[in-house]
Amino acid sequence: MDVLSSRVLIHPKDLDVSTAFYRDTLGLAIDKEFPGGTVFFAGNGSIEIVGTGKTGPTPDVALWLQVRDLTAVLAELAAKGLEPVREARREPWGLDEAWIADPDGTRIVLVEVPREHPLRTDPR
Repeated sequence: MDVLSSRVLIHPKDLDVSTAFYRDTLGLAIDKEFPGGTVFFAGNGSIEIVGTGKTGPTPDVALWLQVRDLTAVLAELAAKGLEPVREARREPWGLDEAWIADPDGTRIVLVEVPREHPLRTDPR
C-alpha cells in the first residue's frame, strides 16, 4: 500500500460546536472547508470534522497530538476555559502526557517528547 495522505474523520453530535472547538479552542489551522465539513491541519495528518454522529466517541480511540511545550499548551487552553481530563504526567514510557476532550468527549492525548527521550528528533 502506498499511502499518499491520511486524516481522521470525526462525526460530531453538533457540527458547529465541534468545528469551533478544533478551530478556536485548539487553534488548529483550516486546510479545507466544504458544505458539511472542515479539515484541519494536525502535524503530518489531518482531522476532518464532518456530518453528524450517531453513537458518540469510544474510550478505545483517542487522538494523539504531539506538542512542543505541554505546559504552555495547557496554560493556553486553561485561559480559554478548557481544563484537562487528566493532568500532565510523565508516563512509564518516558513521554509527558495530558488528556483533554472535545465537546463530544473524544479523548485527545497531548504529548510532549522530553528533550532526553530517544524519540526526540527536533534538532533545534
